[in-house]
Amino acid sequence: MSTPQGVKLPPPPAPSITPFLPPQPPPGLRTPSNRKTIYDRNLNRTRTAELSRASFAYLFSEMVTYAQKRVTGIQDLERRLNEQGYPLGLRLLPLLLYRAPPRTATRPTRILPLLQFITTTLWKHLFGRPADALERSSANEDEYMISDNEPLVNMYVSVPKEMNQLNCAAYVAGVIEGVCDGGGLTAAVSAHNGGTEMWPGKTIFLIRFEGGVVEREGILEGRGVSG
Repeated sequence: MSTPQGVKLPPPPAPSITPFLPPQPPPGLRTPSNRKTIYDRNLNRTRTAELSRASFAYLFSEMVTYAQKRVTGIQDLERRLNEQGYPLGLRLLPLLLYRAPPRTATRPTRILPLLQFITTTLWKHLFGRPADALERSSANEDEYMISDNEPLVNMYVSVPKEMNQLNCAAYVAGVIEGVCDGGGLTAAVSAHNGGTEMWPGKTIFLIRFEGGVVEREGILEGRGVSG
């Protein structure tokens, strides 16, 4: 382009083009298209979704060794193992209910449904099978018993002769106690040796519910509440 005087002017600048950028999602937990989050799937993605028994044996032996430091006796050691398992039980109850199908994801409000949840859903999640028995004490209405003929936590633990009363399944008792307390049915749970000729390693978990829980159970039963 030139002016009437013959002076050349530079060509006009080309129009600038601003690329289109899609809107960015807000920061935080991203929910995929199927509406499921990390809480819906097992952290173990192996084919069998099971932890190696060798890995479990090593980890649990380290937990027992840690709990054994500066204890005053067998009861003190079992109490520490119980305290280690208790927080796990508190967290497992809402997690397993969250993963359950909608029609069965109801928090148990009575003793028997809660214990059935423990002996089936919880036991299968932890050990890959249900517990061997669930019984109610004939002498005390506030006592129930869960039996495991071969507790996995005792399978790889060597107990010295001077500590033959020790039962490392006190850790599992703590898990059960955490589930009961998390469900609003406060209880004290302890593990006891109940070996037989057929099942020498059999353990019985004794569950004692508080008096207020038993009283509330009677009221709900009178009203016909099944949950």
